[in-house]
Amino acid sequence: MRIKRAYSLALAMALVPVISAQTVRREVPDLDFARFDRDRIVFLGDSSAFGKAFTRMDAALSGSGDFRILHIGGSHAQAGTFTRRLRNNLLSLREGLDGGRGMVFPFTAAKTNTPSSYRSRYEGVWTPVKNTTRALSLRLGLTGMAVTTSDSTAYVRIVLKARNATAEDPDFYFDKVDVLGYPIEGERFPVVVLDSGDILKGTRLEEASLWSFALPAPQDSVTVAVAGSGGELALTGIYLDKPSPGISVTEIGVNGAAVPSYLRCEDLERDLRIVNPDLVIFAIGINDASGKNFSKEDFIAKYKSLVARVRSVNPDCALLFVTNNDSYKRVRRRVYAVNRNGLAAEEAFLKLAEDCGGGVWDLFDIMGGLESMRKWEEAGLAKRDKIHFTEEGYSLLGDLLYNALMAKYIEHLRRRTWPD
Repeated sequence: MRIKRAYSLALAMALVPVISAQTVRREVPDLDFARFDRDRIVFLGDSSAFGKAFTRMDAALSGSGDFRILHIGGSHAQAGTFTRRLRNNLLSLREGLDGGRGMVFPFTAAKTNTPSSYRSRYEGVWTPVKNTTRALSLRLGLTGMAVTTSDSTAYVRIVLKARNATAEDPDFYFDKVDVLGYPIEGERFPVVVLDSGDILKGTRLEEASLWSFALPAPQDSVTVAVAGSGGELALTGIYLDKPSPGISVTEIGVNGAAVPSYLRCEDLERDLRIVNPDLVIFAIGINDASGKNFSKEDFIAKYKSLVARVRSVNPDCALLFVTNNDSYKRVRRRVYAVNRNGLAAEEAFLKLAEDCGGGVWDLFDIMGGLESMRKWEEAGLAKRDKIHFTEEGYSLLGDLLYNALMAKYIEHLRRRTWPD
């Protein structure tokens, strides 16, 4: 096993010299209750889309193209640490790999938590709308959220500095800002306020429901304020980009979101065209499988509808399905029962990967299967609700998924040089 790993590592370094030996694989702890020997991506159907995605990754590593990843889920993704660790690991493969920060949202204005990889704050009166609401009053996009305001003094601010930043957190800069949204009646519109106090008016692309701003110099933060009069402004996302090629990883998560939550988002395809992912990591499902009446067949059918909408934008997009983690249901105070729907959900994800030509990363199996979440909690890797992970736990998941992804990428490099 060590000889094979060393061989693959040497091959990767020979084919892509910019990859350093220290960053091809992350070391993970030895947990006797986990199954880290099964940390792999499995293909049950057509895997050709991954070959195309990895070719895009080749271009990004060589500095001649972009490789874009979208990680979409519920509260696990909104927490941000899982994606943050995956992103940091990928960007460590080569200096200067930052290909743009991607889609962000002013979560504090929506009265909810901001992902750990950046910060947001706001002033003024904003009203939130989330895709977890069945009867939506507004058009939503990929972020699954909107905030609206008629307050002329209102603004939101995004700062690309990680919470509790470490040396592994890179600095992110951008010189282009797209503010996604639309006026509700009236003539409200967004403006960008620079740190110098100068105000930029963007170019409105009405058909795309966004305003585009070119910044005079790269920035690591942006303030979006409200101008115009009458009615309200609905803000549904902020896309931060830069011209240099590289790797971009966008996390999309809404606390409590299930697959139908994203199916409600009318502007989903519009925003997918902006993000333009080469790989979508589907990690929605923990909320779908939390109820008594979970139907595997209905879950699969709804997920296929979501996949079809993604594929309508990019037919060649690679899909990676992440099975639900093991979880528990609260019966009464301090009393929890294992959620056996995790087993049915695991089967559903395996079927989705087979039918949709995607890969599957079986987190449920890797973490130890049914009732393993309690052991993760005892090890300080999961929270007391036995659904969510701690910061350390989410970071470990990011390392595990990175290792599995890089193992498949190294296989791609080997086949490219010495095909069977």
